[in-house]
Amino acid sequence: MSTLKNIQNFYFIGIGGIGMSALAFYFKTNGYNVAGYDKTPSDVTSALAKEKIDIHFEDRGTDVKEDFTDTKNTLVVYTPAVPDSFGELVHFRESGYMIKKRAEVLGMIANEKFCAAVAGTHGKTTTSSILGHLLAETGIGVTAFIGGFTNNYNGNLIQKGNDVIVVEADEFDRSFLQLKPNVACITSMDADHLDIYGDASELEKTFKAFGNLVPSEKLFIKNGLPLEGNTVGVNDNASYRAQNIRIDRGAYIFDFKYPNGLLKELIFNLPGWHNLSNAVTALGMAIACGSPTECLPKALRTYQGVNRRFTYRIRTESCVLIDDYAHHPTEIDAIHQSVTEMYPDEKVLVVFQPHLYSRTQDFMDDFAMQLSQFDEVLLLDIYPARELPISGVSSSELLKKITTKRKLLVSKDDLPEMIKNASQKIVVMLGAGDIGVEIIKVTNYLKRAS
Repeated sequence: MSTLKNIQNFYFIGIGGIGMSALAFYFKTNGYNVAGYDKTPSDVTSALAKEKIDIHFEDRGTDVKEDFTDTKNTLVVYTPAVPDSFGELVHFRESGYMIKKRAEVLGMIANEKFCAAVAGTHGKTTTSSILGHLLAETGIGVTAFIGGFTNNYNGNLIQKGNDVIVVEADEFDRSFLQLKPNVACITSMDADHLDIYGDASELEKTFKAFGNLVPSEKLFIKNGLPLEGNTVGVNDNASYRAQNIRIDRGAYIFDFKYPNGLLKELIFNLPGWHNLSNAVTALGMAIACGSPTECLPKALRTYQGVNRRFTYRIRTESCVLIDDYAHHPTEIDAIHQSVTEMYPDEKVLVVFQPHLYSRTQDFMDDFAMQLSQFDEVLLLDIYPARELPISGVSSSELLKKITTKRKLLVSKDDLPEMIKNASQKIVVMLGAGDIGVEIIKVTNYLKRAS
């Protein structure tokens, strides 16, 4: 980390974000002075505070803690979700501090080591967490920055050495082009972030530029993508593939075929073919990173998933409540495939909170089509995040396009009672906004009522 060798203090604006907090944990555990701001308290900020990281929740403007007043040995890290007019950011900028986006700092760390970069509009967090776990369990020294809390490690940072750095290569603002990966993958290239890219062709062009950062023999791609690399698939002719797949007690059992061999009877505990594809990708990348193949089956079997990725909140004879981060039409379709595969004879209620006005506008018809697959739909208002409202874009407009007969726009306050009284045994709650808070409320309400 020679590019950061003179830095002793790291100040994070937006420290509670999942990517920002992983960096904060990383620098704190490596002996640096870390502090920061976030908009609201959360489980993440509580976890940071337990590591003696000082966090505040109001814009202090020029009132900077004394430890962070030296511009020469302090780096300010911010997330693009923070507006340029934010008082502290303005102060740091006008005072001559070194200021960098999260992705730039992640690149500084990753580019000085053997870097395994996981890219794709869907599947980054699951794939990177599987890869980090496989490497750790097969004896490869790994540090993995994960975009979610892993159940195996109870956090979003895996630190088992520094031989390999695993990162999620974020396409949001083309930041993944700053990486210099040794091994990489692209799990998907579906249209997204059109507020940044304008159209799908520009997004695809940027993914191709990312793919060109590594030799084709070190790039793993979902079978069918218009790229050169090692193809990954499920029950197809990909060079790395899952085959002879069956389900036993909620887990996949499959054979893993790769160019130099075959591993039989692997066990993978996450439902959904999209997750199985992510596992195959991670297995191929682990081999490319040096994992001994004979150790991979045991390592995969012990993988326990990521919080809010098909997470069971309640799993009883009378009620199954599933929580997932899905916020794109393709992801919603994947969840429908997963839940109907696991529960083929049950009707399913979906609760969805759209994320961003721009994404809802761009994919209004696609959201409606995928949500219409469920037996009943409850919609929450759009979570705006960094955006202002867009005229004509709302959850009520989306509701009109959904063809399911049983559909309703609901408030957060009414949600627990509505789910309690639902006729469906299977309830799926989806979204990338603050629906996670509501899921905890619903879970506690249902458990008290049972």
